[in-house]
This record gives sequence, C-alpha cells and structure tokens, in this order.
Amino acid sequence: MVFKKFTPRKKFCRFCANGDLQLTYKNPDLLNDFVTDRGKILARRITGTCAKHQRQLTREIKRARQMALMYYTATHSTEVRKKTV
Repeated sequence: MVFKKFTPRKKFCRFCANGDLQLTYKNPDLLNDFVTDRGKILARRITGTCAKHQRQLTREIKRARQMALMYYTATHSTEVRKKTV
C-alpha cells in the first residue's frame, strides 16, 4: 500500500486577497472569525493573515472590545451559561 503524505493547504491573507474586505472595528462579525470561543485572538500562523493585517486585526479587535461590540471573554457571552451546582 502506498500512502500519500499529508500536505497542508497553503494559507493566504484574506485581506490581501480581497481588497473589498474592510478591516474595521465596526464589523464584529468579521472580527469574530479571528477570535476563539474563549476570547483569545488567533495567531497569524493559524489564520494565515500577513503581518501587516495581523497587527491591524489585533488593533481593531481591541477597539471593538473597548466599544463593547465584542466580548472580552466567553463568560460574558450570552451563549455560554455558567454551571449551576
């Protein structure tokens, strides 16, 4: 049996590929794609964004959190319920 070696798909920056995609704090739906359920910002090696857009993305996520458009952590979210004993 011949096994093919796993080759990961090439990552690319979504913002460089699509010039119409605006990276702003006013679009929390887009920013939520780059945040984990726990509220951590995903690393660029995972998302595939370039260094320039990763810095901009981090800045806009922090702005959206400050303006209360996004949650800081999952415990503040309405989807996550606290465990009752």
